[in-house]
Amino acid sequence: MDLPRKVFLALVGVLLGLGLLMVYSSSITSRPTEFEWVHLRRHLAAAAVGIALATVAFTRSEKFWRMTAPVWFGLTVLLLIAVLIPGLGTKVKGAHRWIRIAGVSVQPSEIAKIVVPMMTCWLLSRSVRDEPRNWRQLLWVLSPMFIAAPLVLIEPDLGTAAFIVLGTVVALWVSGWPLRHFAAGLLLVFPMGLGFLFLKPYQQRRIVGFLETWSDLDAAPYQIRQSLVSLGAGGLWGEGLGKGFQKLSFLPEANTDFVFAVMGEELGLVGTLGLLAVWSGLYLSGVRLLSALDFRSFAFRTGFTLLTMFVVQALMNVAVVTAMVPPKGISHPLLSAGGSNLVGSLLLLGIVGSLLRSPSSNAGSGERTDAVSSPVETVSGIAA
Repeated sequence: MDLPRKVFLALVGVLLGLGLLMVYSSSITSRPTEFEWVHLRRHLAAAAVGIALATVAFTRSEKFWRMTAPVWFGLTVLLLIAVLIPGLGTKVKGAHRWIRIAGVSVQPSEIAKIVVPMMTCWLLSRSVRDEPRNWRQLLWVLSPMFIAAPLVLIEPDLGTAAFIVLGTVVALWVSGWPLRHFAAGLLLVFPMGLGFLFLKPYQQRRIVGFLETWSDLDAAPYQIRQSLVSLGAGGLWGEGLGKGFQKLSFLPEANTDFVFAVMGEELGLVGTLGLLAVWSGLYLSGVRLLSALDFRSFAFRTGFTLLTMFVVQALMNVAVVTAMVPPKGISHPLLSAGGSNLVGSLLLLGIVGSLLRSPSSNAGSGERTDAVSSPVETVSGIAA
């Protein structure tokens, strides 16, 4: 096993181990009970399921994912529709995002974050040219996004819907699409952007509160204010693992969306920067491994897109916790408590791992083999 592969697997293990520690620590309450152990046991169970699925996914070939991508997309769309059907979907805090199967909650939107970019890469790899010749071909390539994103938006889950759109953009970027197509895409989604002027009241309050955070901290949303207090209380070295104070009923969602704030209080600036270094190392080592593949192949496009979106989700979570973007429910991959998120993250890593084992040349696979100018060569050069 070469060094980049060892580094990649080691960093995944570091994140998994750190996730176990932080889920337990961030679940501690002011009065010691079995509460923290419940979350830890659920996290361990989800990790076991996720590792099993990742192992199965890892043993599949690139051809398997290429041949079955439309099947997975169809099943995902059916699940997204089922979530919205009364009696099938489960409503939690006003949102229809879960399906309960044999007592286990499944969040189809987590699957969509994997399947929609994969389907987009599948359509791109089957195109005669990376650059569509007409609007019909362009809409065909964007059809997975246009089908899945509105279904997620109806749940409602604006953050995941935007994440699916971003995943599609990354897939197009890695395929070397020229800027004029991205400009055309902006024109297509501009009417949707106008919808932000008519957001629901709670969404409007989030945006207004975010803007007030930088002008008057006292007027900021309670959750963001407590998050910043947690990060500031940690200082350089932190209060010590398990010794954080804000998680004791002061910081909402301490073991899920705001686990990074708990980490900042307990491990300090050194701990948070160390975590960002681990994510950087994971991404660069992954890109280094992907650079051995043909840039025009389904394996490279899908692997790069999924890995990029995986790391982007972690960075978006950090941005929310540090008040760099408006607050939104975005979990931290491998660190936040939550079964669907953890299982989905490990499954994604298993798929990426299987794509890394594909041959460097895809000759005879039915994909286009003419020259392509992909901007991702620059990123691969940095990783090398």
